[in-house]
Amino acid sequence: MALWPQKSELQLDGAGLRLRLPKRNDFCDFQALRADSYTFLKPFVPKRPDVNLRRSTFEKTVQKCAKAAQKRKEFSFFLFRVEQEKETLIGAVTISNVSFGAAHHGNLGYWVGEKFARNGYMSNGVALVLPFLFNVLELKRVHAVCLPHNIPSKKILLKNGFVEEGFAEQYVQIEGEWRDHTLFGLTAQRFNDVKGI
Repeated sequence: MALWPQKSELQLDGAGLRLRLPKRNDFCDFQALRADSYTFLKPFVPKRPDVNLRRSTFEKTVQKCAKAAQKRKEFSFFLFRVEQEKETLIGAVTISNVSFGAAHHGNLGYWVGEKFARNGYMSNGVALVLPFLFNVLELKRVHAVCLPHNIPSKKILLKNGFVEEGFAEQYVQIEGEWRDHTLFGLTAQRFNDVKGI
């Protein structure tokens, strides 16, 4: 796995996948993937105007993502399948609300395009980001949530060592309603124990 290569770009590679921050020239691929997956993602993700996103807005988002990563506050990675160095955008993995105070934790979120779902890509994408979070950023905990009926998302988290820790009523607004979510957590100690570090 490559972390911060010499070109000073934050990029994580492994298992035929790549996580990197978005670039300006990702706009068309992102727009197409979100539009094609709109109905598939709508029941699971907070409402965002992605389908009608303007290029200028996307470019501002790219700059915002780069600044947040430099400050180690948030890492908004695009997830790509890589074949002979050709990138195909398939989803995203985000670590938000990163704290380096007494808590040392962050929140994990992810989504995958409909035609790439249930192929193991997101499970491998989460596995790809975890060493960066625990061994490079040295976080002590990572939190994640999912809707109680979202079995594929639960399987991704459990496969990567997360454990169910609780239940939060009216946790995130989805489709105009505040929805209950199941809470998951993974500690650095559990991650390293599983990996044999």
